[in-house]
Amino acid sequence: MTNKRIPHMAQSLANVLLHLIFSTKNREALIAPDMTPKVHRYISGILENLGTPSVQIGGTRDHVHVLLSMSRTLTIAKVVEEAKKGSSKWMKGGGVGSFTWQAGYAVFSLSESQKAAVVRYIQRQEEHHRRVSFQDEVRRFLVQHGVSYDERYVWD
Repeated sequence: MTNKRIPHMAQSLANVLLHLIFSTKNREALIAPDMTPKVHRYISGILENLGTPSVQIGGTRDHVHVLLSMSRTLTIAKVVEEAKKGSSKWMKGGGVGSFTWQAGYAVFSLSESQKAAVVRYIQRQEEHHRRVSFQDEVRRFLVQHGVSYDERYVWD
């Protein structure tokens, strides 16, 4: 009997951190304070089921920030679609019949060294938005990350 060497399987390893931001349609304040932690947990569960665990979720009555560890087998568009679709359906089932997320979203990559700062930023959303509007916040991120955009098509 020959002692054949069994080749090792190659591993595919990744650590892709993304900061995802999306709002309610027309930035309507539809996420009641008592629903906020519940919808965040629900989104977290959706992401976990997709193999894209959330690191931190926060936001205000009209938008959500998610720091997530991106699956290496899914597209960003698919992850966002599933998170928004599932949580929108859940919100409607919870009595917010008119609930809809905006059609678009913003997403930015970051390094492991930036993770703690982004977690703190997301945790402080309520305080942050006492001074800065959602639109100004998103504009700042777009400029900071070098994303070209046309203001006419950013908001819905």
